[in-house]
Amino acid sequence: MENLLSIIVPVYKEEKNIPIFLERIEGILNGISMEYEIIFCLDPSSDRSYEIIRENIERNNAIKLIQFSRRFGQPAATMAGIFNCKGEICIIMDVDLQDPPELIPVMIAKWREGYNVVYAKRRSRKGESPIKKMVAYLGYYLINKMSEIEIPRNTGDFRLIDRIIMENLRNLKETNAFLKGLVPLIGYKQTSVEFDREARYAGKGNYNRFIGDLRICFNGIYCFSSKPLQMMSFVGFFVVALSILLIIWYLLQKLIINTDITPGLSSTIIIVTFFSGLQLFFMGLIGEYVSRIYDEVKGRPMYIISEIIDKTQKDKE
Repeated sequence: MENLLSIIVPVYKEEKNIPIFLERIEGILNGISMEYEIIFCLDPSSDRSYEIIRENIERNNAIKLIQFSRRFGQPAATMAGIFNCKGEICIIMDVDLQDPPELIPVMIAKWREGYNVVYAKRRSRKGESPIKKMVAYLGYYLINKMSEIEIPRNTGDFRLIDRIIMENLRNLKETNAFLKGLVPLIGYKQTSVEFDREARYAGKGNYNRFIGDLRICFNGIYCFSSKPLQMMSFVGFFVVALSILLIIWYLLQKLIINTDITPGLSSTIIIVTFFSGLQLFFMGLIGEYVSRIYDEVKGRPMYIISEIIDKTQKDKE
């Protein structure tokens, strides 16, 4: 729909954050010259997240709810919001206020300049442990070193995308949806705006506080690069070459220098352990790629929606 902004908000166990999030974001959205919808994409939660969203839907028709049949995770919830929103543009953001709603007008201004994608790039990350920051840095470093496309660093899912990007995401049909990589893959005009990321307003995050979600990081590597498989060939060649050099060295010791070499149990164990570990590592690496191929071949849905609440649709009917 022309001149409609969709806000996509993945939610899981966020009953304490939803009210203050709505208070802040509605104040911002009411001040821009666009109609809007706020779509909460809810994995079934044991707290009152569902009830709180329902109460606010009664108060504001622009608030909508997509609830899933079970917990599918934040990436799937995000894609469900993108595929079911009606806006000409949408902004994906977290409900815990680490993604500041005050950045929305700045992102819209960039879109009006002609950009199809506007990333929110973090200058600083408050409320995160040094270990988690280091893991995030190393994760982005590895992804960009191995990936065939450049994925912007210090960015999360907080971004604006327009209808062209949304439709291209729909056509990709990937089960392991790594949004941070899919959007750069699509291309078009992309830019960024910087912000300081605050700590969570309330509650605990649903990812590990030290390492985040390594599954998402691995998806970024395995789904956008074949270099780990190529590296296996180089490492295998190196190990074979090293083994040949060791054989030559032992032959020289025995035949030319005439050194009495008695094969020891310890050296045998070291060699067997080394090669066994190397083989297991390579098998695990291949397994990661095979598992993702298996997911895609099965063709199972990324998510299953159990309920959609949209009062504007009912009013039209």
